[in-house]
Order: sequence, then structure tokens, then C-alpha cells
Amino acid sequence: MTRLVLALLAGALFGAGLHLSGMTDTQKVLGFLDIFGGWDPTLMFVMGGAILPMFVAWRFTRGRKPVVGDSFPQPPADKIDANLVIGAILFGLGWGTVGLCPGPAIASLTYGGSAGWIFFAAMLAGMALAPRTRALLDRATA
Repeated sequence: MTRLVLALLAGALFGAGLHLSGMTDTQKVLGFLDIFGGWDPTLMFVMGGAILPMFVAWRFTRGRKPVVGDSFPQPPADKIDANLVIGAILFGLGWGTVGLCPGPAIASLTYGGSAGWIFFAAMLAGMALAPRTRALLDRATA
């Protein structure tokens, strides 16, 4: 039960942060991504607001056990390979085309109309196809 309550609180905090920061406003996000036009740098503060606490969290959790759960996740690998590069390009294409990434896409389901649902369905389809695509890439690079 404690784990569910903490997940609910963390999700609510995350959702409120997305909304208050403007990450659910596709025009604001597209303005941030338009570095050769009317660039809007304000979303850098959102990224900094995510990177700084996570940097501290990785250091603080070493050798510790979480209050709920078995263990903290390991820091991600710093290996730059074809899967990372291609995945980043695909993610960037989707983000830059619409102005939504997964968190804001889910948040937009409540107010984004049919376009939000179409994007969400396409995002799920891409996620479902990703393991097959990754297997093909792994075979091609092996």
C-alpha cells in the first residue's frame, strides 16, 4: 500500500510539474526546439530541474536500500551505440514533429482531443515495434 501511495504522489508531482512548466504545451516545446527561428530557451530550466536532482539521487542512493522496493536501479550505461543513436533520432523526430514526449503525451489525453489520442496510439505502436526493430539492428551490427 505504501508503494502505491508513493507512486500516486510521485505521479501527481510529475504531472503537476509537466503542466506548470509548460511541457504539455506543444507550442512552447516546439518553440524550444526551433533553435534557428523563434527559439524559446525557458524549457532548459525544466531539463535542469530534472538533471540536477537525478545527479544528486544517483550519488545519494549508492549502497542504500529504498524505503519501498528491493533495490535502486543501476545508473544507465554510458555506451553510445547504434541503438542509442537511432532511438534518439526517432524520439527527436517524434518530439520535434508534434512537441510531445511520453509524459506530456499521457497528460494531454485529458485535454488534447482526438489528436492527443492518435499521438498516444501511435506512440504505443512505436513502443510495441521497438523490440523487433532493436533485434533487427542487433543482427545487422553483430
